[in-house]
Amino acid sequence: MPMKEPMIESPLARLTPEQIEEIGREFDAIHDEVFNSLGERDARYIRSIIALHRQLALLSRAILLGSRYKPAWLLGTSVLGIAKILENMEIGHNVMHGQWDWMNDPKINSANWDWDSASTPEAWKHSHNYVHHTFTNIRGKDIDLGYEIMRIDPHQPWHPVYLAQPFYNVLLAAFFEWGVAFHDLDLEALKKGEKSKEQLLKELKGMGGKAWRQILKDYIAFPLLSGPGGFKQTLTANFTANLIRNFWAYAIIFCGHFPDQCYTFSQEETENETRGGFYVRQLLGAANIEGSPVFHVMAGNLGYQVEHHIFPDMPSSRYAQIAPKVKDICERYGLPYNSGRLGKQFGTVQRTILRLAFPGGEPRPKPGAYRPEDAPVQGRPLIAV
Repeated sequence: MPMKEPMIESPLARLTPEQIEEIGREFDAIHDEVFNSLGERDARYIRSIIALHRQLALLSRAILLGSRYKPAWLLGTSVLGIAKILENMEIGHNVMHGQWDWMNDPKINSANWDWDSASTPEAWKHSHNYVHHTFTNIRGKDIDLGYEIMRIDPHQPWHPVYLAQPFYNVLLAAFFEWGVAFHDLDLEALKKGEKSKEQLLKELKGMGGKAWRQILKDYIAFPLLSGPGGFKQTLTANFTANLIRNFWAYAIIFCGHFPDQCYTFSQEETENETRGGFYVRQLLGAANIEGSPVFHVMAGNLGYQVEHHIFPDMPSSRYAQIAPKVKDICERYGLPYNSGRLGKQFGTVQRTILRLAFPGGEPRPKPGAYRPEDAPVQGRPLIAV
């Protein structure tokens, strides 16, 4: 049975139209200030991250040539896992968001970049950049809300299939890149007649091509380079590195979208949404993860998920810089600034997935207005801009 609404009043309802418009102007000003100051220092940042990834990937492959020896296997697998995380989170995700298009670099841009992931760039950019970032947390429109296979909000009608979600949640975490790739196919759009069979076949062909390239690279070519004595060990090292990357990406993404503090919205609430209302919805629908500067880089700076959802096209290295300004807006307008440590956020997400596998369920209590005295001390950005 669908839940009755409203369950918890959204802070949007407590703002006047004038306040919402002023919030919109203030966020626009933050965006313009940052984009007017982008320059060579920012470009050096992303180029240095790409260079670091390539060096780590090369180092890991060299170490894994001796994968028949356990210390080499452990070290090579760890370095390769870190390289894959860096490529997936801080590079692939952000470049394909268009965060670095302002550089006019022929390679580092959203039109040409591809990544070491099962999703094709075209399908992912439509599903994620357009659908998710446009209709964030709008029930029935944001297909990333539970990835269409999990009940993570009490407003979602319960179905017996959700009884299995604690189990396929683990599978999704382990094979996250493949889960996202199939999700990006958006089979629901095909059922609704919003996507043609020809488009689906094209996307499936693209997925198949990427699957073959990954199988060839990780499970045939590099294991063969290790010789007969190291083939199996290098194959398992590559498989393990992919698991590490998948679990990490799953944890960061889920902790940024599905903790207790996040709000969801009905379609009626957003019917006549203004620019200011859009910003507030993005702010309320995301949650940050607190951590060190190194943690934020490894998370693709999605520890600043609030800032990312407000400005998805802004270079990720600038999120730490604008976070105090976002907090100031939250304080002045009585809005929450959702943030917590990784363990806390992950725990609340898993609790929700377990509880909502069963019928019923109520939204967890939401945080009050942001107060600076309650905020934890964060480390300085890794690269000051």
